[in-house]
Amino acid sequence: MNRSRGYLLVLVAAFAYLSFLLVVPFAQYVLAALLIAYILYPLRRRLVTYTSPTVAAFALVLLAVVAIIFPFVLVLALVAEDAARVLGQLDGDLLELDALEETIEEIAGFEADVATALEGSGRDVGMTVLEQSPQWVATFTHALVGLGLALFVLYYLLKDGGNLYEWVRELTPLPEDVQDDLYDSLDEVMAAVLIGHVLIAVVQGAIAGAGLFATGIPNATLWTVVMVILALVPLVGTFLVWGPAVGYLLFTGEPLLALALFVYSAIIVGVSDDYLRPIVVDRYAELSPAVIIVGVLGGIYAFGVMGLFFGPVVLGALIATLEVVDEHYGRLEGDRSE
Repeated sequence: MNRSRGYLLVLVAAFAYLSFLLVVPFAQYVLAALLIAYILYPLRRRLVTYTSPTVAAFALVLLAVVAIIFPFVLVLALVAEDAARVLGQLDGDLLELDALEETIEEIAGFEADVATALEGSGRDVGMTVLEQSPQWVATFTHALVGLGLALFVLYYLLKDGGNLYEWVRELTPLPEDVQDDLYDSLDEVMAAVLIGHVLIAVVQGAIAGAGLFATGIPNATLWTVVMVILALVPLVGTFLVWGPAVGYLLFTGEPLLALALFVYSAIIVGVSDDYLRPIVVDRYAELSPAVIIVGVLGGIYAFGVMGLFFGPVVLGALIATLEVVDEHYGRLEGDRSE
């Protein structure tokens, strides 16, 4: 390697590192924009046959706000409300402080002023909230900026995504047929994760959640979201929520509702997993349950919330790339063949 090439490689590495530092603070929002752009791009291809790429991209961004982002924020707000309600159930009335103090006095032999202790703890919590309020304001501001950034990135991905794809192909030092195999394999992996696992998890969680709402389970929105996440993990599933819910109905004197929820969940939810998932997955690249489990759990640690989607994609992409390497490596030469 001569000095000129070495200098250029050092420049590329330096600017790539600086660009990485710029993207990291908003990585969740950029990944969300990439995910939504991938979902909407087939629709974009159809729209550009009737209108300009600019109008098509703007219309799809509005569609994403109305059909994806707003419902997601609404569900998040409902989940937060349910979570707050769960915490609110731990207030002084439900704790029955008088009875608790009497029990402590009988066991320990001295009077206990739990109310005063909780009042002091409440003051400490209040001071903590007051001290942390600037950080919460900064977090809220960061979220607003990130959301705006995600919308801008989404717009330009939908508007100029084709040019970006062609630019990547031009820079990739691989023959055209190898690139075709590689990108087709990556597309199959992405579709397998989003349609064969994420979509099925959302459908299965929603079906199971309908049973919770119908039988009057408290905080059903929160538990429905939990079931959607659990449905992403093979061999775990929604039973971890609807099973205890059946027990809750039994212990609260609702045996008929408990039986109805059990039958509904065991049959309807079970059918959605046993039949719908294979039908959908068979149309795309089939990923091992081990890949999904490691991808989901590891993805959360590596990418945060977006790791639920991108974790399995990364592992699936590695497998797809290794398959392409195994198929084409022997005939590839040092220089790119046209």
